[in-house]
Amino acid sequence: MCKPDNVRLINPTSKPGDNAANRNNADSSPPPNLANISSSSSPIMERSNATIIQEKQEIEHPVMRGSLVPPSGVSAMNFSPGPTSLPAEVETRIKQLFHSEERMCSMYLSHRSPEFADILTDAQRLTREVMCIPDEYEILFMHGGGHGQFAAVPLNLCSGKEDKATYIVNGTWSKRAVEEASKYCSPVIISSENDDGSFTSNPSFDNFDKESKFIYLCSNETVNGIEMHQLPKLGPDSPILVVDGSSDFSTKPIDWVGSNVGILYACASKNIGHPGVTMVVVRKDLVGNQQPICPGILCYKTNIEGGNLWNTIATFNVEVVGIVMKWILEQGGVDTMEKRSIVKSAMLYNLIDHSNGFYSTPISDVSIRSRMNVPFDVCGGDEEMTKDFLIQAWERGIVGLRTLTPFGVGKYLRASLYNGVSVENTQKLVRFMLEFMRQKQMNR
Repeated sequence: MCKPDNVRLINPTSKPGDNAANRNNADSSPPPNLANISSSSSPIMERSNATIIQEKQEIEHPVMRGSLVPPSGVSAMNFSPGPTSLPAEVETRIKQLFHSEERMCSMYLSHRSPEFADILTDAQRLTREVMCIPDEYEILFMHGGGHGQFAAVPLNLCSGKEDKATYIVNGTWSKRAVEEASKYCSPVIISSENDDGSFTSNPSFDNFDKESKFIYLCSNETVNGIEMHQLPKLGPDSPILVVDGSSDFSTKPIDWVGSNVGILYACASKNIGHPGVTMVVVRKDLVGNQQPICPGILCYKTNIEGGNLWNTIATFNVEVVGIVMKWILEQGGVDTMEKRSIVKSAMLYNLIDHSNGFYSTPISDVSIRSRMNVPFDVCGGDEEMTKDFLIQAWERGIVGLRTLTPFGVGKYLRASLYNGVSVENTQKLVRFMLEFMRQKQMNR
């Protein structure tokens, strides 16, 4: 069923209005240059392999190179795993910052000015209100992204490399966190990695090391499509939880005390802002035990004592986080964000599960399927069918389903459904996927 007789070839230089012509010519004549590359009699075969590869890359469709720019005149619907789009209302308010008559835009403000002090206080207050963060936690805006926190966590919580820390490894990013942490502590790894290197389940928490300084987990694995919809509650005698919430923070409530959360950090570029700042929520009693080698830029104590201004903070990024948090409150709070996430992801999974194998997802356990990142393939990963799917999506402005990562493009496409992705745009994606499936079934 997944192998139609004809797969449409598209000239990457065509305009949206040329699509009908491309479809009509797909069977009779290939796009420009393609025939020359594949012809055995062509002079190009006498060139070096490097030249051939270069020329193939030059005619490759933009979407296959990870382009997020659709055809001219077509509005983009960004389903990228990150960075991603902000809500439309937030983008409008950000633009207004550059034309305000009340004060200079925060992009140009001194981080020690009284105007920015108000912005920083406001962003912290709004975040605390949205996520119901208790007073015994500090809220920091730090540099270095998630990779910086991979190192910062053991540097701040462990006295030296001999200290143990339990790492729950359920995907790509928690596995990567272990690699960095092993420089500063002794990780005890509990992993659900399959023999082929994939992840399709969460490991058990039953056998964590009670002598560990902390238990580390990633609550949503973007690459693998696995999410913990609620943080575990391991009992009062368990080590504290350290949570990488970079891709699901602000999309669901958190029981800070009940789950014994010690630290939660979140890169801004998924749900709360844009790249360049990382929010760190740290319980106050955990501060001050950093290793001597901990650099100031990663030291929680140093940054707290410096009023979050030990060095130049990302002023503009902090204001954007505050704008996003205010928008969340206006929408109804984090409970509304969770309801929307459930609705958006359910639409996609429902289509996939009822496509009779035309689409499939590697995560069969519905209880751990990510609401943020939905991995799927087209016809078992058929290369030509996938290419046709991506090109047709691109023509409609649907972008970000295949992006380049440090790990390549991966076996699966991903539709990422962060707070900035509307229910309406998700419906448009699902409608396209349904139409594409029916189109290919009719062409059999």
